Amino acid sequence: MGVFTLVSSLGLAQERTVTGTVTDTDNVPVPGVNVVIMNTTKGTATDFDGLFQLEVSSGDIVQFSYLGYVTQSVTISDQTQLNVVLVEDQNQLEEVVVVGYGSRKKSDITGSVSSVKSDELNAFPLASAEQALQGRAAGVVVQSNNGGEPGAPINIKIRGNTSINASSAPLIVVDGFVGATMPQSNDIQSMEVLKDASATAIYGSRGSNGVVLVTTKKGRSGKLSVELNTNYSIQNTANELDLLNADEFAAFQTAINPGYTQGSTNTDWQDLLYRSGSTQNHQFSFSGGSDKINFYASATYFKQEGVIINSEFEKISFLSNIDAQVTDKLKLGFNLFGSRGDKDGVPTQSTGETANGGGDDVVSLIFRFAPDLGVLDENGLNTINSIGDNVDNPYAIATEGINKTKTDNYRANLYANYEILKNLTFKTTFGFSTANGTEGVFRPSTLITTAGGSTGGRATIDNYKRTNTLSENYLTYSAEIGKGNLTLLGGYSYQKTSTDRNSAGAEGFTSDSFSYYNLGSGATQLIPTSSFSETEIQSQFGRLNFDYDDKYLVTATVRRDGASNFAENEKYAIFPSGAVGWKISNEKFLKDSDKISNLKLRASYGVTGNQAIAAYQSLASFGSVFTPINGSTVINVTPNQVANPDLKWESSYQTNIGMDLGFFDNRISLSLDYYNIDTKDLIIEDSSQPQYLGFLTAASLRNVGEVNNKGFEITLNTRNIINDNFRWTTDFNWATNKNEFVALLDGQDIFQDASPGYFNIPRTHVLREGEAVGVFWGYEYQGVYQGGDLPAGTAIFEGAEAGDQLFTDVPDEDGVTDGVITTDDQKIIGDPNPDWTMGITNNFSYKNFDLSIFFQGSYGADVMNLTNVQLFNGDSNATREILDSWTPTNTDTDIPRAKLRGKQITSRFVEDGSYIRLKNIALGYNLPSDITEKLGMQNVRLSLSAQNLLTFTDYSGLDPEVSYGVVGQDSSASNTTNGFDFGNYPTVKSVNFSVNLKF
Repeated sequence: MGVFTLVSSLGLAQERTVTGTVTDTDNVPVPGVNVVIMNTTKGTATDFDGLFQLEVSSGDIVQFSYLGYVTQSVTISDQTQLNVVLVEDQNQLEEVVVVGYGSRKKSDITGSVSSVKSDELNAFPLASAEQALQGRAAGVVVQSNNGGEPGAPINIKIRGNTSINASSAPLIVVDGFVGATMPQSNDIQSMEVLKDASATAIYGSRGSNGVVLVTTKKGRSGKLSVELNTNYSIQNTANELDLLNADEFAAFQTAINPGYTQGSTNTDWQDLLYRSGSTQNHQFSFSGGSDKINFYASATYFKQEGVIINSEFEKISFLSNIDAQVTDKLKLGFNLFGSRGDKDGVPTQSTGETANGGGDDVVSLIFRFAPDLGVLDENGLNTINSIGDNVDNPYAIATEGINKTKTDNYRANLYANYEILKNLTFKTTFGFSTANGTEGVFRPSTLITTAGGSTGGRATIDNYKRTNTLSENYLTYSAEIGKGNLTLLGGYSYQKTSTDRNSAGAEGFTSDSFSYYNLGSGATQLIPTSSFSETEIQSQFGRLNFDYDDKYLVTATVRRDGASNFAENEKYAIFPSGAVGWKISNEKFLKDSDKISNLKLRASYGVTGNQAIAAYQSLASFGSVFTPINGSTVINVTPNQVANPDLKWESSYQTNIGMDLGFFDNRISLSLDYYNIDTKDLIIEDSSQPQYLGFLTAASLRNVGEVNNKGFEITLNTRNIINDNFRWTTDFNWATNKNEFVALLDGQDIFQDASPGYFNIPRTHVLREGEAVGVFWGYEYQGVYQGGDLPAGTAIFEGAEAGDQLFTDVPDEDGVTDGVITTDDQKIIGDPNPDWTMGITNNFSYKNFDLSIFFQGSYGADVMNLTNVQLFNGDSNATREILDSWTPTNTDTDIPRAKLRGKQITSRFVEDGSYIRLKNIALGYNLPSDITEKLGMQNVRLSLSAQNLLTFTDYSGLDPEVSYGVVGQDSSASNTTNGFDFGNYPTVKSVNFSVNLKF
């Protein structure tokens, strides 16, 4: 009997396989559910079909847990099949929304927050995670600074431009590290975009442009998970210009100059320099853990070969997260990130100031250069343009010049979280990051008309190193008070940033072989430069969250910042905010409604700041100049800029009113937001001081001016069809933003120029009280002058003839016109700011197949086509539209006669930049679980996608989604110069194949 009992016990203890399916209450499989035997490290996760398989013994307690669902535990007896239905837990489901220094249930959020999850971030391949926000979050505009250029930086603007001379870029916070480098999209769990003062005021002087909170992936307890993501894309230019061929070009030039001699070749420069590019992205990650420690680690390799020859970008990065529950009260965590980027570029978006006639810009030269010339002339030398400016051909510049940039970014962040009392925790973090960059540029002597050819070769090297140290410490107290829940937060933050820069250069090399690696061999050494700057910011912050009876919500935030880069009298400022919310759907009269499942009203008001200016700009400084003394040149010191002891933060006073709606058990979810932002004390350059004072920098920064941004945002999410085999969901967002200058320095217009330097145009846009930011400035085109009497209200340039341009004759203050076009006839001719932006994604799934279709668009923005200003000037190639130029026998046209004329900014070159774009379409397939099990894998996913396949627009240029900023300059620092198209790297369309393997 004892033997029988022992054998029976051993039999009960023997392991066996249990299989099953995990679904939700709609009978839809739930993938990624943690299935763990309690008090052990044994476990697994459900696959895409919700299936799992686990070795168990009788008596084991198997726990099923997934974020957003009530955790279930099942005791194993003799079953081999186990099916579980998970029920949504509203409290857990909404805790995924991250806010500054903590997290909140989505239903308890009183501010304006948009969230983008991991599946949206990885819906299609991205060179940069910032691009995933485009069209995904209402009120957020995302754009590459230079089209499809490999490695180009990304510009993000949230709710419009709020500054002139300070940055309008949002603050990026990664895993609590303020000002961090964005990790790869595959490593990101979610992004939260904080838009109003209630959400951003906790970041005080850096919150006026919004905050992007990034949470990277963490490990989970249970079975080790290994994942491989790999994709490969083929890319081509999304569009090309229809340019004249050699014969058409010669006929056009002969009409201007009858003595023109046609060249002997017919070169399609677009065909010669454009190629099929490619991207490849490979990520390997592994994660896991136990009840005491979790870990996640990944490594990513990315490479892009650009669609212009000799342009590419390569990047290697890694990320790791470790979280350890050391004791019941102490939790430690460590985050490590690193990347190395290597970019080979071709010069684009040139200012035209560093070479003869803008000859260092490959893209514009592709369009400008004569098609009846080849790459080499009869002497075997690089050809020089036969008309207009003496510039080298674009192929020679792209293949012989060197533009190489190397960047290293490393970040380490350590935290400790200690539970002092039951409801009181203390968290301290310490982080350190460093960014190092080297840019080498070489122009060989074979480039005849550039700086290299005129000097026997020219080389420069620029280096920078930026270090960032961050320490943050804060207490969090949470308690239940009757029917209410109170959370108090208070802390201290200190951050220090140091930047070292140096540059050197030389000219006149005996050989082009050294590139920029042997500056000492140059006959002429350029003047080296070096600099060091340091900024510090220390802050105290606090926040109160109180919700009563799960109906009434209150949030109050305050932060006091002190920043070293502001003036002696204005080092410190306080940034408060407050918000209230009312969950009407929890009131008795709506609580049991079968139609309205969520109804919440939100309102907030607060002040945030912008301190993103360079160090020492409030201080008096000296500069060096060269001065001849007794026949010798010596270096002298002279005042550089005047001090401003009262320079302070720009302050944005923000109001947000919102409503969240849910219908039919949240099958339909709708969020509406109206915002108004008054940014005061704008930091503006004041050039009014007399030149005879002798300062090298005539302009000093002052707090003068105000700009207003207001708009409306809609976010709609619908679960259209949900059943066993088929799902269809839709995500839609739409946003408006209207900005206007309320006040400027002494009410005076501020004129700016975004054209290439060789255009010799002093004004392309204006900042004016009562107008939107950066409206275009120029002549209003009225068509072609047909000769004879002028139409009423029009005029021509002096000496113009029939077939020339006709413009509006702007009356003076007394309403009098003079009949001749002068600079006094220039006016506002366009607005680059869109009326609205939108994005819509439809997701379909049928059994193991899924389809995603994403459209993104913009309406109402004008584009200044500076490319056409060049191409219709008469001293370069042109598009085929020029064939319809006015002639005595072709008078019914809007294109003036063929003529060599000065480059002019007119409304003729202002075009509607509205567009709707099929941003991405992706088809995916998950292998059935019985096949993956035989392969020893948890999941295998294959997908085929395409990006930028279709664009619906009336814009005649390459792409209506033109890069922001001043041509040839860092666009991320430009707030007032938008919508200019010249020399931008082409936008690309691509087809991509991806494989995801999970073990």
